Amino acid sequence: MKHFDTNTFKVTKPIKINETSTTFDLGLSKKELKKELEDVREALGELQDVMYAHGKYGVLVCLQGMDTAGKDSLIREVFKDFNSRGVVVHSFKVPTKLELRHDYLWRHYIALPERGKFSIFNRTHYENVLVTRVHPYYIPGENIPSVNSVDDIDDDFWAKRFEQINNFEKHIAENGTIIFKFFLNISKDEQKNRLLRRLELKEKNWKFSPGDLEERKLWGKYQECYEDALNKTSKPHAPWFTIPSDDKKTARYIVAKIIYDTLKEYTDIKAPELDDDIKANLELYKKQLESE
Repeated sequence: MKHFDTNTFKVTKPIKINETSTTFDLGLSKKELKKELEDVREALGELQDVMYAHGKYGVLVCLQGMDTAGKDSLIREVFKDFNSRGVVVHSFKVPTKLELRHDYLWRHYIALPERGKFSIFNRTHYENVLVTRVHPYYIPGENIPSVNSVDDIDDDFWAKRFEQINNFEKHIAENGTIIFKFFLNISKDEQKNRLLRRLELKEKNWKFSPGDLEERKLWGKYQECYEDALNKTSKPHAPWFTIPSDDKKTARYIVAKIIYDTLKEYTDIKAPELDDDIKANLELYKKQLESE
């Protein structure tokens, strides 16, 4: 596998998104990059089998990014070799009536991974400090006792929400959930190209919505909100990684490699050993089957 310092992409100090590159040269040809991704996702699949048997840790993978950032295709390509029983993908959209009858973290909490499994959040609990911050008129719909109108939403409101998210992640990390948070960082020009492809290619037309263009007009505000979220919630137990995503294949490999390299650091993750009594009688069990 291609070696690179995964800390290159980890948010360990305050960043400015407009100074963070959306491209990265791995020094690989297209053929080599394809082979590297195949190798690391196969290794990830094997590791997931061990984690399932080990049954001590769950893994939460959070994917955030502007429209067209490549979240769906990344999920498809990175987790292709996983046993289907070991990974669940959750795509969080506008909250349902039931979800709005609970606090905003409830629907994310109940989607957390079981021990031994992976949960992929395609859009995450961070929508509650991104979309709702760009469009604060969504907040009164949450029926929070202290918020009766948009006028009640001030800086203290957002500071408390960041604190709540940090506490949520600290709690689940302390109880066995390994957290990865990836911001798929694309340029505004690349988003334009991808939106145009959705319009030009008939098979991709279904992905396009006029609302995409309205949200694009708010690019600057979204970048400010992403920057604030990354800087206020990247913690050692739940770090953010900014992934250069103008090239989808490069982004997929970087994400897969970060997950694999990080999980390999958990030296306690091992397949459980058989009880001594069973181990001592393996040949006997084998003969019993062969004699049928």
